[in-house]
Amino acid sequence: MSNQITNILLVGVGGQGILLASEILSEAAMLAGFDVKKSEIHGMSQRGGSVVSHVRYGAEVFSPIVPEGEGDILFGFELMETVRSLTLLKPGGTVVANDLQISPPSVLMGQETYPAELAERIKTQFADFLLVDGQKMATDAGNVRAANTVLLGAVSKRLDIAEEFWLKALQKMVPVKALQVNLCAFRMGREL
Repeated sequence: MSNQITNILLVGVGGQGILLASEILSEAAMLAGFDVKKSEIHGMSQRGGSVVSHVRYGAEVFSPIVPEGEGDILFGFELMETVRSLTLLKPGGTVVANDLQISPPSVLMGQETYPAELAERIKTQFADFLLVDGQKMATDAGNVRAANTVLLGAVSKRLDIAEEFWLKALQKMVPVKALQVNLCAFRMGREL
């Protein structure tokens, strides 16, 4: 194992399963033998506020916070939150984003408009960009709420953690009644 630290940021809005996804990611990295640090920042998560989770892993990690401009992967659950967090990525970083727009209260009240062409904006800044229809794929897997696991599957292919550790982490962290749907959703994401 080298001294390199992998920096991953998970961003979106409350209620999208970001914290569960960061728990599964952290668990998979620990099972693979890495030192892992994790931190979360959440706004009004019950009301659709911003949620950011930092996950760092490597041979030895001292801080849970990804320094600005040093993120390797930005894992976005909602497009506007993804664009807002692009400055956290290093040049040449990877963006895996859910093709989903959740209007904040200011847009819902007509005070502002939701920005157009966000995916195009990401694409012009980051060559390694994957846009995922997480809601459709999760629905196909059996439950729209498994969109976070579809995205986790897509991100897992870009990390140096073997599939067996991801599957063990899913089995440990996901409730038994939702496990089969989540395993299916994860595999669908890995196949992207």
